[in-house]
Amino acid sequence: MTISRRQHEFAQNTAGDNVNFLLGDGLVNHLPACSFDALVAIESSEHIADKPAFFQEAHRLLRPGGRLVIAAWLAREQAKGFEARFLLEPICEEGRLPSMATPSEYLAMLEAAGFRGAEFADLSHNVRKTWSICAYRLIKTIGANAELRRALLQRDWGNHVFAKTVFRILLAYRTGSMRYGVFSATK
Repeated sequence: MTISRRQHEFAQNTAGDNVNFLLGDGLVNHLPACSFDALVAIESSEHIADKPAFFQEAHRLLRPGGRLVIAAWLAREQAKGFEARFLLEPICEEGRLPSMATPSEYLAMLEAAGFRGAEFADLSHNVRKTWSICAYRLIKTIGANAELRRALLQRDWGNHVFAKTVFRILLAYRTGSMRYGVFSATK
């Protein structure tokens, strides 16, 4: 399920016949309760402003014994003031994220929604190198593409902010300010 028409069309046009894709809001979906064996959210919970409502809705949609798995961008536990001000808050603003929660906040929201057996795997070390690769590719692409260089200098071009964010994310992972993890829990 996605609220993005482009993502929905892409998924429908590229996936096999045994998968259904829904276009709509995961928090307001009118799907019947207890209708799924498993739910997976990959780097999407960060985009939801009301995260407790997300966990409650996931719990409602799962059958008893159903499993929820979430891969998420996370903030460090007890981030220092400069980390929040110069890295995490700008990453959220530039990346159009209402917030990044900490691992303990996710675990608390899972428990409050009624999930049990919640587990967390910190994969920060595994994904940190991704952002070095992204930064390198961005620099290489900017160097080779004059049109992109011009676009980056235009304030009204919406994606110029994300170019800055790549370097903030890289620094946030290197300093440990930003984390990446996978949660799993059972209804």
